[in-house]
Amino acid sequence: MPPTPPSPTCTASGARWKTVGREILLHLIEFLVTSYRRDPVITRLLNNTQIHIMPTMNPDGFEATKVPDCYYTRGRYNKNGEDLNRNFPDAFENNNASIQPETQAVMNWIKNETFVLSANLHGGALVASYTFDNGNSVTGSSKGYSRSPDDDVFIHLAKTYSFNHASMYKGMGCDSRQTFPEGITNGYSWYQLEGGMQDYNYVWGQCFEITLELSCCKYPPADQLEKFWRDNKAALIEYIKQVHLGVKGQVTDRNGNPIPNAIVEAKGRPHVCPYRTNEHGEYFLLLLPGTYVINATVPGFKSMLKTVEIPDTTGNFSALKQDFSFSEVSIRSRAASCPKTPLYQDLERASAATKPTLHILVLMTVMLVIFK
Repeated sequence: MPPTPPSPTCTASGARWKTVGREILLHLIEFLVTSYRRDPVITRLLNNTQIHIMPTMNPDGFEATKVPDCYYTRGRYNKNGEDLNRNFPDAFENNNASIQPETQAVMNWIKNETFVLSANLHGGALVASYTFDNGNSVTGSSKGYSRSPDDDVFIHLAKTYSFNHASMYKGMGCDSRQTFPEGITNGYSWYQLEGGMQDYNYVWGQCFEITLELSCCKYPPADQLEKFWRDNKAALIEYIKQVHLGVKGQVTDRNGNPIPNAIVEAKGRPHVCPYRTNEHGEYFLLLLPGTYVINATVPGFKSMLKTVEIPDTTGNFSALKQDFSFSEVSIRSRAASCPKTPLYQDLERASAATKPTLHILVLMTVMLVIFK
């Protein structure tokens, strides 16, 4: 059994094909293990947080780069010629790409762990980009911005990294045509991307992930790598601390046994694939300080609502704890999962189907204006 209260999990996936992300994560591993019991902040962080680090998702692409330069792109593809960051199931449209072994391994990893916060590291720009990367009318993409139900949290996460980075917060792009105010951007606002990892992680992994573009040059000279680590060191640590935002707890039955697959969400923040408890009945919701109503639901039973006042707990390395006990329940909830299909596409169609009157009124208004 995991520790009680449950310890949230943070993951960092690095360098699918970029030198900088790979090197930074190797430096991070060394810094964490050598600072334990020497640095009080790192010691408390490690005592209260499960941290998983994958320095390289695409080793074939990394090794394939024989003559690297700042803009060389051969390394972004795996041995089969597939871009792994276009290879995940997409929540907005059918992704026809064949799931690669590396992608499937990461999907299995996400499924088998309870990841709460994540970052994936890239090169080619200097910005913290957040979900959604793709979008439709449900997420407001027609206005050039694809908004998630937790947009405020994602903006906070991106700014946390940017403002603690040596220069990302300045918002200066890699050339005069590209600027990012405060060093952050909504992924869709930057460019539309189908099959990306951060959207997949948020929708199907119940994990808040952002994309960190850490260098204008994808393959900088070796003597510059140490400086990249120094530029990112404080930002990485502060970002990991954010896994302790919000509220966490356990859902149990009348005998105190954990209830897996119970739905636990903050009112007004419905996820297209509802967030559920893990096999230990644990849930984690990243939320900014404020007042929220948390709704816990065991299928077939009445929902339970609790109002919580969430403080800023990142400095204490422990989110607010709020448990739920269903006295009338004495059975284990059956396994439940969302299909790996374009869920937001289905939601958009359902939304359109329930608004025929609105469409007719809009049409009549347009006709009246025209004929006047």
